[in-house]
Amino acid sequence: MIDLGLARISRLLQHTPQTWKAIHVAGTNGKGSICALLSAMLTASGVSCARFTSPHLIDRWDCITVNEQPVSEAVFRHAEDLVKQRDHDERIGATEFELLAATAFEIFHRQRVDFGVVEVGLGGKLDATNAMADKSVTVIAKIGLDHQSFLGNTLEEIALQKAGIMRAGVPCVVDGSNHPSVLKAVEAHAKAVGAELHYPSTASLAEAFSGEGYEPHQIQNLACAHLAFRLACPDADHSMGHLLPIVKQLQWPGRLQRLDIQKITGRQQEALLDGAHNTQSAEVLAAYVQKHFRSEGGPVAWVLAASQGKDMDSILSLVLQPDDLVATVRFGPVDGMPWVRAADPAELLQVAARQGIKATRSHNAGDDVKAALKWASENAGDRHVVIAGSLYLVSSVLRLLRES
Repeated sequence: MIDLGLARISRLLQHTPQTWKAIHVAGTNGKGSICALLSAMLTASGVSCARFTSPHLIDRWDCITVNEQPVSEAVFRHAEDLVKQRDHDERIGATEFELLAATAFEIFHRQRVDFGVVEVGLGGKLDATNAMADKSVTVIAKIGLDHQSFLGNTLEEIALQKAGIMRAGVPCVVDGSNHPSVLKAVEAHAKAVGAELHYPSTASLAEAFSGEGYEPHQIQNLACAHLAFRLACPDADHSMGHLLPIVKQLQWPGRLQRLDIQKITGRQQEALLDGAHNTQSAEVLAAYVQKHFRSEGGPVAWVLAASQGKDMDSILSLVLQPDDLVATVRFGPVDGMPWVRAADPAELLQVAARQGIKATRSHNAGDDVKAALKWASENAGDRHVVIAGSLYLVSSVLRLLRES
């Protein structure tokens, strides 16, 4: 169930002191990557740090890390049971996400970390994570159209929801590559609440990471994380010489991830795994595929899934070309998120057909993710395989690999 608001989570958190400083990250795209970069920088600088991002990748507890290590199932379940008992005893009626956020904050407190890097779940202003009391820095990443039924139908309306994480006197890092209407809305809100805005420069980072294979949006995310780190820890080593090895070894699953799927399919070439699930992230994926795959000539084989309600016409119009191969599939149930429903693979094939994909070059794999991967691998030959459309599909694929 999604029911935005701070009343229930605030009651839950009355029992959990916030003994750590928060770096709060909102946005439509890039916020998870910024969180991963921030926690890596903090941990490598000797600052104890916990991170909370969503959704989880394989197990529910892997969405919470302490010093770059996922918490154990035992630690997670102990804190979760405590939070659920409070919810029951006080008849709060918290949502699944509110219980999860409260569990994360309970673990942060018990682990005695200095900083908590927290990704907004949905929106910002009324998201459960916005109940945090002590924010050191806030970050507004790239903002686009997504979750309009909850956040508004325009970029400006969505931007105001995201900007709701700002606090008076707390510096806010803003991705300056956002649409001018987004920046205008964010700046007006910052002025109203008394937050000072900071815009990162990408020039020095682009030079430092030239030749490393980073895409423009990745450099933009890195610039946001680096500036937030500098603001949160002004006395730490912020030099590129110190941070470059940290960033280079960081892998954020499901974001332009090269993946070995040989255990599942027998395919020797790597596949590309990406959680692109809205128009903005599909534009990034399409540009990457065009640059690295289509430039070689020939079709691309896709394995696609989506959540119900996504604008798949817009997304697939960006990534598909008529001679591509397409397998559609339904991702598995999402543990702890019963409101998430997978789109019908047959409906996704209809969308693909509207983009010129012939029935002879498409396949409905139903609920069988493994079968979808095998079909794409067998039909791709020596061409590229791309798995995309949903972070929940990313989870299903990574879970299959672990089980195999």
